[in-house]
Amino acid sequence: MSRRLLGLISSFAALAALASCTAPSYPDSNRGFKQVVKAEPAPANATQNPVVVQGQCPQIYLREGTAVFRQYQGGVKKGADGTADPSKLVFQATLERTTRQCFQTDQGLKMTVVVQGRIIPGPAGKAGTYTLPIRVAATDGDATLYSELTKFPVTVPDNLGATQFLFTKEDVILSQGATGLTRLFAGIDEGPYNTK
Repeated sequence: MSRRLLGLISSFAALAALASCTAPSYPDSNRGFKQVVKAEPAPANATQNPVVVQGQCPQIYLREGTAVFRQYQGGVKKGADGTADPSKLVFQATLERTTRQCFQTDQGLKMTVVVQGRIIPGPAGKAGTYTLPIRVAATDGDATLYSELTKFPVTVPDNLGATQFLFTKEDVILSQGATGLTRLFAGIDEGPYNTK
């Protein structure tokens, strides 16, 4: 064997020894590498993240006659226009603006409805918490797709000033989705409390 060949073999052996001495050592490095490059399969029942679909999100309308609510002292009768003796007014609540967000899910179109409103105490009002019966409903033509009433508390502070509030209704699900005729309504329902 030539001296040159022996020199090359010796050089390779020295480089191999040097590499083995300077290579970083990690505990159970094979397992760590697998965790980085191999994702575990998702469970069969895992729920996918919902997809935002604002383009298919129905408009929210404040139905005429339900955007303003006046509460009078007990026993006071209202006129046909919904008003009574102004001195007996406890508070007036007004729904003013709306917004919404829609997600496409396995259950159908899932909506979050937000309504901004204001409550103003009247001459017979006082500080405290008042309950507003706010109904959210969805229709498609003559068909009712969703309807639910929520007892929403609003607190009036001691200074008896106008109080802004935000009503949020999550998980409004339209199982059949939405069409061009689908409309969403929000309003204060003066009828008997009915959660559906």
